Amino acid sequence: MSRIISGDDVIILTGKDKGKIGKVIKVIKKKCIAGQKRCFLIVSGVNICKKSTKATQNKKGGIVNIEKMIDISNVAFFDSETGIQTKIGYKFIDNKKVRIAKCSGKVIS
Repeated sequence: MSRIISGDDVIILTGKDKGKIGKVIKVIKKKCIAGQKRCFLIVSGVNICKKSTKATQNKKGGIVNIEKMIDISNVAFFDSETGIQTKIGYKFIDNKKVRIAKCSGKVIS
């Protein structure tokens, strides 16, 4: 189970976009060759690549910018209240499981 869900703010830890902050658009879970499950994220404004598209009857051809997937191990949750990256934990409050930020102890969702 992934602790980061769509709509969360994350900070990039490695690669060409190291230090950038973006919002998670989509979480993708894939099976690898060895049968292990891996999680990938699509983050807005991060890991942007150019893709050439062919012209069709309805659309023009050209070069478009698309956001590629990034591995979940290369990002960390960004707490906008404290302004630092933090880990995510879980607590039961009123018999409901909620996510909390470990550095501040505040409820995320």
